[in-house]
Amino acid sequence: MTIPFTRPFQTGREADYLREALAGGQLAGNGAFGRRCAAALEQLTGARRAFLTGSGTHALEMAFLLLDIEPGDEAIMPSFTFASCANAVALRGGVPVFVDIREDTLNIDETLIEAAITPRTRAILTMHYAGIACEMDAIASIAQRHGIAIVEDAAHAIGAAWRDRALGGIGSLGAFSFHQTKNLSVGEAGALLVNDPALIERAEIAWEKGTDRLRFARGEVGRYRWIALGSSWLAGELAAAPLLAQIEALSEITDRRRALWQRYHAGFADAERSGSLRRPVVPTTCRHNGHIYYLLLRDERSRDALKQKLADQGISSVIHYVPLHSSPAGMRHGRASGSLAATDRQAARLLRLPLFAGLSDAECDRVVETVLQAVR
Repeated sequence: MTIPFTRPFQTGREADYLREALAGGQLAGNGAFGRRCAAALEQLTGARRAFLTGSGTHALEMAFLLLDIEPGDEAIMPSFTFASCANAVALRGGVPVFVDIREDTLNIDETLIEAAITPRTRAILTMHYAGIACEMDAIASIAQRHGIAIVEDAAHAIGAAWRDRALGGIGSLGAFSFHQTKNLSVGEAGALLVNDPALIERAEIAWEKGTDRLRFARGEVGRYRWIALGSSWLAGELAAAPLLAQIEALSEITDRRRALWQRYHAGFADAERSGSLRRPVVPTTCRHNGHIYYLLLRDERSRDALKQKLADQGISSVIHYVPLHSSPAGMRHGRASGSLAATDRQAARLLRLPLFAGLSDAECDRVVETVLQAVR
């Protein structure tokens, strides 16, 4: 493809930091670069603690371990999300309960959550699709009334906010991803944000393979022991070093992605008015981060035809997601709460366009013109 769907952005500092990490001699997790990344994420989000992990998936798995999900326990989530959300629950023996999405933002429909709550409900997972926040005030009110936790899947959402509150820093726990496709990218890495102070000590233990190794490192115990369940979720220094360079450039990266997002948005305004397609909706309560620009076509056939026409012109685009409730593992491990008609409808007609910080204005304009020619 002459215009790829994504291309990892480099700030120019990544190689310097990698050389520094290699020269320092400690490549395992929780080294100097890992600690600097964690401190930066805490400052960015207001989280009590940030734990750098090997992936966003690891962060979600750690979150549901901390919430003591047991066989039969339930976690409410949208069906329109990535499999890692459901896996993190199902791996504990829990049941993902799928709720429909809003037609406008494609986020979980907060008006449907309460009807999905049962005596076994332990958590609500909010996935902030495209870096656009869920209706967090309403969801927080529901969670508080029923005494259940909120886990924010903020994999799309670093640098985004709900009413000026950083996403990932609102729920009891939040998860970031630094996968190759994300705004900050080091290939594979993530972070768990712990906002509930009651979970911090247990998070330290779980993160360090179930041991009190961090207490030992601080001189609080004479030796470290296996205390509780955990795993090897730490990200090593060879991921943390380039990630620090990316975090330091977050404002620059976000500004560029938002500028490209807005360029797309202006370019498709007339096509939306004519009814050829629908553009993303960003509520006034949200500050998005330019993570995704998608189009909603009239139907699946129109979406697939546009995808092929873009490919014929050397432009990569992707669909997003096959709903979990209709996927083989979703039918086996989860259950639906009510109709999921909006999920099915929107998933079938959504197409993601190329968007990355290194995309040029000319490339962006070429994508717009190719789409407009196709939908005319």
